[in-house]
Amino acid sequence: MEESGEASVKANSAANVACVFTPGTPGFYKVTCTFEPESGDENTAETKFLGYRPEDITAPLTRQPDFDAFWADTLDALREVDPQFEMIRHADGDTETHELYEVRIRSLGNIRVGGWYEKPKAEGVFPALLQLPGYTQSMGPTKTHDPIAVLSFNIRAHGNSQEDVKGEPADYWVRGLDDKEGYFYQGAYADCVRAVDFLASRPEVDQSRIAVTGGSQGGGLSLATAALDRRISLCAPDIPFLCNWEKYFKASHWPEMEEWIEAEPQRSWEWTLRTLSYFDTMNMADRITCPVFLGLGLQDPVCPPATIFAVYNRLDVPKSYRVYAGAGHWVEPSHQAEKRAWLLSQFGVTGKMM
Repeated sequence: MEESGEASVKANSAANVACVFTPGTPGFYKVTCTFEPESGDENTAETKFLGYRPEDITAPLTRQPDFDAFWADTLDALREVDPQFEMIRHADGDTETHELYEVRIRSLGNIRVGGWYEKPKAEGVFPALLQLPGYTQSMGPTKTHDPIAVLSFNIRAHGNSQEDVKGEPADYWVRGLDDKEGYFYQGAYADCVRAVDFLASRPEVDQSRIAVTGGSQGGGLSLATAALDRRISLCAPDIPFLCNWEKYFKASHWPEMEEWIEAEPQRSWEWTLRTLSYFDTMNMADRITCPVFLGLGLQDPVCPPATIFAVYNRLDVPKSYRVYAGAGHWVEPSHQAEKRAWLLSQFGVTGKMM
């Protein structure tokens, strides 16, 4: 489906061109403006995306028959690992309101993982926020003054969680992809559940008020954590990765995935997507039982909005989203302030600790 219009524009001036476009189905559409100079210079073009009825986008589930059994077995295996929680005091990182600790934990496969825990100095029981990393991101302390506990957690191969699983090369999404058992994101999702175990073990944390957030990979991890662990009471993903893999590889181009598939004769796109389906948050969405507040960029080439709405539209919980028309793989700074306000309001707390 194509519509077009033309206009002549003098140098250093502007013109409006009206194009009538009636989308046939809900989805995201590409608008390209091509400039053809009379001087003989090369043509230039600018492309933007627009959305039409994104809340009506549907995508078929790719969930395999043993999907539920696979995750039940994974969580059972995680429970068999002694978490060996350890908190290492870092008083030099304290703020007026929070004490800082480095956290060490054992996760699936007895893998060592960790993060940074900011514990309120005041007496009492507080809500908690679990923050999860983007791809290759190293999570560190937030220096928060909000009346909450915060765990900035690094899944395996990230930040201070590289003793057993190294961060280089940064090829996480193809590590172990030959089999769902042992695939990188099986361990990564289990790491996130283990981080919830840590928060739930803390006497100063209100187990009925634990939220999860993150951007990009961290957004996908947030959705997966909320799906796998009902102790999560709020979920606030931004520009989430790990959504609707089949659409993802049609809407974005990743040569390294093609190279991985072509490296072994037994690999194929069908076979690879079958494995990835166990880790597709679209197939997990109906497990999420808590409110969700989501942010995304309309021009995002890394995590296309169509893949995100394939997950969002399957959520049967109180939910809302903010879309930023000019944003690529980011959200506007104002979104972080709005997300913070939403979390604190849902937690039933206001202001900062004094």
